[in-house]
Amino acid sequence: MLEDLFRLSQNFIRIYKREYIRYFLKVNLLSNRFSIIIGQRGVGKTTAMIQYILSSYNNDVFTDKAIYIQADHFLVGKYSLYEIAEQFYNHGGELLCLDEIHKYSNWSKELKSINDTFPKLKIIASGSSALEIYKGTHDLSRRAVILRMFGLSFKEFIEITTENKLERYDIEEIIKNHQKISNNIVNIVEKKGGKILVLFKEYLEYGYYPYFNEFADKNIFRLTLEQNIHTTLESDLILIHPSLSGNSIKKIKSLLSIIASSVPFTPDLKKLKTILDIGDERTLKIYLKYMEDAGIIMSIYKGKGGLKELEKPEKIYLNNTNLIYAITDHKTANIGNIRETFFLNMLDTFHKASIPLKGDFLIDNKNIFEIGGKNKTFEQVKDLENAFLALDDIEIGFGNKIPLWLFGFLY
Repeated sequence: MLEDLFRLSQNFIRIYKREYIRYFLKVNLLSNRFSIIIGQRGVGKTTAMIQYILSSYNNDVFTDKAIYIQADHFLVGKYSLYEIAEQFYNHGGELLCLDEIHKYSNWSKELKSINDTFPKLKIIASGSSALEIYKGTHDLSRRAVILRMFGLSFKEFIEITTENKLERYDIEEIIKNHQKISNNIVNIVEKKGGKILVLFKEYLEYGYYPYFNEFADKNIFRLTLEQNIHTTLESDLILIHPSLSGNSIKKIKSLLSIIASSVPFTPDLKKLKTILDIGDERTLKIYLKYMEDAGIIMSIYKGKGGLKELEKPEKIYLNNTNLIYAITDHKTANIGNIRETFFLNMLDTFHKASIPLKGDFLIDNKNIFEIGGKNKTFEQVKDLENAFLALDDIEIGFGNKIPLWLFGFLY
């Protein structure tokens, strides 16, 4: 058994080996004995696990101390995960990496048993962002550290495409020193023959998912994003929530179609219930939560907020700008929506965002931002403290006017 699985593991390690190290791995050293990486399809979970294996064992593809297992591979189907872990551990194994665990039935029960039985075995698992880690009888939340992985930041996209090494900045640094920071970045990029605003437009269209450079034809890349959404809704959600019927999935897809046609979408729950023939608002909120957990949409709420489960989202956006270009008519995509989606996607990663009484976004209950083009004024937030404009189509800002693209350097 182990010989075949090691051979399979080595083949996958060679296929998915990448040189560029993401911020995710730099900040999450995966030093915990049991970690679960969750994230939407295509954000780089598999690559992160492969890179961790190689960094832990001197880039040795053939190490017998670590093994990478795809839980849905037909060779794996002959055995239970527990049997694989037992054999691996008994032969001196130290690091067990399990990918796509949501496709394996009873995954939480078996991971719990593996963790409890082999205390010296390090486990890294990955799965859909919609994984219900905190629910069920085999509760893993007290045993595993849950790490959420996101797509590329604009900074990471630049580093990959221009082979530059750039610094990341927190939001307070950006607010206080954005002129010096943006000027420095612009100069570094131009030394390699690049233009920051050109790169930003490219990122908005296809730079969020790290496999973008595998497709010379970006129409094919956009097609893969569409397919990922269909697979998430038609396969992953049913695996995670078996009670969902085919009719439920059809209604969720119809709901996504309604949202995508008018983002940012301001939901009228009563109207949506009627259109989709859904019996109660609770079910509708559950459908929205499923799509948000799966990394398809982002919801944002009013003010300082309470429990999201009890509130109606004030606005709903697609999760990232690449999805806008993929599932809507990219030739007529609303630029205002694209700008707001980028800003919220970057800030919502490590900060709390909500809808203020005035302005577009309130960040960390402190700073208010209006998003717009280079001619945007302070008219809507002129009397507010800690109010800023995040402006597109400018390389370097002035005062409280900050280049929109710079918020892509938060990670």
